[in-house]
Amino acid sequence: MLIALVVVAVLSVAVIIGWLADRRAIGRRAERAESERDAKALELSRSEERLVRATQDLAGSRDETAAARAALESSRVRLADEERRADHAEQARHSAEALLEINQRSAEELTERDRQLREARRRLDAGLDKLEKERLELAERSSHLDERDAELDRRDEQIVAELERVAGMSLGQAQDELAEHLGRESRAVAEYSARAIIAEATTNAEGKARHIVADAIQRCSSEMVADTVVSVVPLPSDEMKGRVIGREGRNIRTFEQVTGVTVIIDDTPGIVLLSCFDPMRREVARQALVDLVEDGRIHPISIEKAHQRAVDHIEQMCLEAASEALSEAGIADVDDRLLPILGSLRFRTSYGQQVLDHCVECARLAATLAAEIGGDVDTCRRAAFLHDLGKSLTPGVGGTHAAIGAELARRHGESDEVVHAIAAHHDEIEPVSVTDLIVKAADAISAARPGARRDSLEAHVRRMDTIEEIATSFSGVERAFALQAGREVQILVDPGTVDDLHASRLARQIALAVGEQVTVPGRTRVTVIRSFQAVETVGES
Repeated sequence: MLIALVVVAVLSVAVIIGWLADRRAIGRRAERAESERDAKALELSRSEERLVRATQDLAGSRDETAAARAALESSRVRLADEERRADHAEQARHSAEALLEINQRSAEELTERDRQLREARRRLDAGLDKLEKERLELAERSSHLDERDAELDRRDEQIVAELERVAGMSLGQAQDELAEHLGRESRAVAEYSARAIIAEATTNAEGKARHIVADAIQRCSSEMVADTVVSVVPLPSDEMKGRVIGREGRNIRTFEQVTGVTVIIDDTPGIVLLSCFDPMRREVARQALVDLVEDGRIHPISIEKAHQRAVDHIEQMCLEAASEALSEAGIADVDDRLLPILGSLRFRTSYGQQVLDHCVECARLAATLAAEIGGDVDTCRRAAFLHDLGKSLTPGVGGTHAAIGAELARRHGESDEVVHAIAAHHDEIEPVSVTDLIVKAADAISAARPGARRDSLEAHVRRMDTIEEIATSFSGVERAFALQAGREVQILVDPGTVDDLHASRLARQIALAVGEQVTVPGRTRVTVIRSFQAVETVGES
C-alpha cells in the first residue's frame, strides 16, 4: 500500500514536471511567435512606406507623360498649320502663274482682234463706197424706168381705147364677160372633178366596208342549232313507259299539269317525246323526266319533287350560261340581277340560231367593227351583247323585244348610249350615234351571214322569187331586186311614168303586198328608186 502511494506520488510528480516543461515550451513558442509577428509587422510597415513612395513616383511620371503628350499635340497642330500655310502658298503661286498666263493670252487676243477690226473697218469703207456708186447708178436707172413706164402707160391707154373702139365695149364690160366665161368653165370642171372624187370615194368606201365586214364575219362565227319544239328522252326499256303513264294515266297527267308540256308516248321503242313551244319549260320537263327515269320511282309526289329540282338546276344553268357568255364576250360589271335573264336566252332560238350565242357573236362583231372604224370598242361590245335582252321576256310581256330590252337595261344601270343602241337596233327609234349603227350592223351580219340561221334553199329561193314577182307586177316598175334574205327590196321604176308622189305610194303598196303574201324573218324595207339621166355627146366619133 505504501509502495503504491509512493508510485502514485512519483507518477504525479512526473506528470507535474512534464506539464511544467510543456508550459515552458509553450511560453517559449509564444515568445518566438510574438517576436516573428513583430518582425512581420515591421516589414509590412516598411513595405507600405515603399508603396507610398512608388505611388508618388508613379503620379509624378503620369503628370510628366500628360505634359509630354500635350506638348506633342501642340507640336502636331503647329506642324499641320504650317503644312496648310505651305499648301495655300503653293496654290497661290499656281494661281498667280495661271493668271499671268491668262493675261498674256488675253493681251495677244486683244492685239489680234484689234488687227481684225481695223481690217474689217477697211473692207466696210470700201463696201460703202461701192454701195454709194451702185445707189447712184440705180437712181439713174430708176429715172429711166419711170420715163419708160410713163411711155408704156400712154401706149396702154391708146391700145385700150383702140380695143374698145374695135370691140364696141368698155374695159369693165370685157372684164365682166371674161369673168363670167371663166366662171362657167370653172364650175363645169369643178362639177366633173367632184363627181370623179365622189365616185372614187364611193368605190373605196364600199371596198373598205366589204373588207371590214368580211373580216368581222371570218373572225366571229358560231354554230347553228336546231329550232325545234320537241325534246326526246331515252328510256332504258319499254317497261318504263308504263311507269311514266301510271295507273289509269295518273302519272302522265300529273307530269303534264306540273311541267306544262305535252308528253307523247307512241310505238317508237325506247323514247318518250316532250312537246312545248316554250324551250325553258321543255328543258325543265326533260330534266325532271330524266331524273324520274334514273330513280325509277314515279308517282305524283316524286314528280313534283323532280320538277322542283329541275327548276333549281335550270336556274343554276342560267347563271352559269350568263357568266360564261359574259366571259366569252369580254364584258364585266353587269348587274347580278340581269344574269338569270341573260342565261334564259340560252333556251331561246331564232330561226335556228341560239339567242345567247347570237348575242356573244354580235358583241365580237361590234368590237371588231368599232376597232376598225375608230368607235368606242367597250360601249359597242356591251350594247351589242345586250341588244336582244328583251327576248327573254317576250311574248309574256307586251311590246317589242327592243323596247323591253332597253327598259331592262335602263333599270339595271346601263348607260344612256347603251340603252339607245338597244332600242334602235331594229329602227324602232332613229339611230343617232356611231354605237347605234355598229350594233345594228353587227346584228344584221350575225343574222344574215351564211349558215347562221336555218332555212331551206328551196324555200329561200321561192320566197325571193315571190317578192320580186310581187314588185314587178305593179305598173311602172322596170326591175326589182330582193336582197338580204328578203329583208330589203330595191325597185327601179320608169321616171317618165312614175313621178315622186306616185313613187311614195308605190313603195307603200308593194310593202303591204309583200307583208300580206310573204313571210320574211325580221323587217322588210322597200326602196323605190326613180332615176333620171340626161346624156349629151360632144365631138366626133
